[in-house]
Amino acid sequence: MRRAHNMPSSSQWFRSLRLAAVGSLCALALVACGKKEAPVADDDPKVSGQVIQFPESVKTLPGIVGQPVKLGGDRMLNLPGRLVWNEDKTVRVTTPFAGRVTDILVQPGATVKAGQPLATLTSPDYGLAQADARKAAADSAVAAKSLARQRELYSAGIVAQKELEQAQADSARAAADQQRTQAALRMYGAAAGGDAVNQRFALRSPIEGLVVERNINPGMELRPDQAPNAPLFLITDPTTLWAQVDAAEADLGLFKPGVTVQLTSAAYPGETFQGTVVKIADYVDPASRSIKVRLTVPNADRRLKAEMFVTARLEAASFKGIAVPSKAVFLADNKNYVFVRKGSNTFERRLVKTGVSLPGMTEVLEGLADGEVVVTDGNLYLQDILRDATAVNAARASAK
Repeated sequence: MRRAHNMPSSSQWFRSLRLAAVGSLCALALVACGKKEAPVADDDPKVSGQVIQFPESVKTLPGIVGQPVKLGGDRMLNLPGRLVWNEDKTVRVTTPFAGRVTDILVQPGATVKAGQPLATLTSPDYGLAQADARKAAADSAVAAKSLARQRELYSAGIVAQKELEQAQADSARAAADQQRTQAALRMYGAAAGGDAVNQRFALRSPIEGLVVERNINPGMELRPDQAPNAPLFLITDPTTLWAQVDAAEADLGLFKPGVTVQLTSAAYPGETFQGTVVKIADYVDPASRSIKVRLTVPNADRRLKAEMFVTARLEAASFKGIAVPSKAVFLADNKNYVFVRKGSNTFERRLVKTGVSLPGMTEVLEGLADGEVVVTDGNLYLQDILRDATAVNAARASAK
């Protein structure tokens, strides 16, 4: 069958459909172009001179942090240290004689007087010292009687002067030996004139103080030529302690005898204790490159304990001007500036004159007042905004 001439072919039909679709899209595009676009919020900051102001629509300014400045600043030096016994008021009791411990007379925590017995020992060596003292006393008495008799005989012309002189020498030697043996007993705290040889020796406290250690037990055998690992008794006056502080070489000039140092301890948060410098070591520790500094620390209430760790705080430097964080000051065109927060969304760049610089802190002599808020984080971002606005204004001015 022959196709009619008035019927369109399939290719013509598809071409007509494509043209219709394109026409529809163009019509829609024209309609869309005829609509007005939604207004875009203007959040760009406005710059006027040295002032940057963000619109009220900007509720938060992330990355911009301010901090109030204050009047005056200082740098505190913090050094580690520890408390130890005051060695000028501390004794470690040992025994001068070999023997066996028979009695313990005091316990740690007890307060003792000077010369008070701490423990008793049975000591043959001490008995020998007692016997020597008694023998020397007897020899001295015999020599004194012999001298008196020789003097009478010499006065009667019965003996020669040589015999009298010999008697005088014997008496002097006997008296000296007696004094020596009695002095030895007195040195060890024993009664020099005692008649009994009982071999009972009393360990006595050389000073008045507190018994803080006891390393002796009944029945223990003691020998003076074999020193124990720890003293038999440790007695000290805990009302004053020493603090040993490690100071760096660079900070040595801050420590002088008589300088007051503040001490803090983790045992008493928020409290400070005073120490006074009394001694500076004459050498540098080759391992730590530090110098030992000794402080005396009053401890009348005995709250501080030996071997406590402490921190010594000492003022290293100070100034009276406005103190600002060092990161708030930045350099632009060889001048020092800070950004001052004038309102919630307003910042002013201000020229400042700086003075002393301490770690983390800078003194401002001119340009700031006490209590003003400076930008510590985000000041470079504000500086970029100010620089860009200045460049745009300069370009517009040159174009006119």
